[in-house]
Amino acid sequence: MCDLLAPLLVILDDEVMAFSCFTEMMKRMNQNFPYGGAMDSHFANMRSLIQILDSELFELMQQNGDYTHFYFCYRWFLLDFKREMVYDDVYSVWETIWAAKYISSEHFVLFIALALVEMYRDIILENNMDFTDIIKFFNEMAERHNVPQVLMMARDLVNKVQTLIENK
Repeated sequence: MCDLLAPLLVILDDEVMAFSCFTEMMKRMNQNFPYGGAMDSHFANMRSLIQILDSELFELMQQNGDYTHFYFCYRWFLLDFKREMVYDDVYSVWETIWAAKYISSEHFVLFIALALVEMYRDIILENNMDFTDIIKFFNEMAERHNVPQVLMMARDLVNKVQTLIENK
């Protein structure tokens, strides 16, 4: 839990306020932990989004009939991308996730995850990456992402899905 509390302590510089924010954060995220069920939903939603928006990438990820390929997102969802970004970017990502609930989508974390995957899709496809390769790749890319670009791509993906739904 210190992965989630530490950024709050740094930015707020007040233990009481940080604890209060952490408590609220855990209310929002508690379903991500074992027996919460949200992780399975996140993986299923990622599968669906990639299947709809990027069939070529979906085919590669499913070529072995193994639906565990989305476990590389586990840490992303569990910690709201905290280990994927440098501290200053974590604040931007978290603020965007929290605000998006009221502006565009309460599932914005999915679109950030999808943006990360889409940002590197060509590398994944060109190297015909399997589950292990994808995990290794994203572990090596931790704290090296262009976060403003990721957030912009996530917003664009939300708009794309909303447009698809409206035009259905």
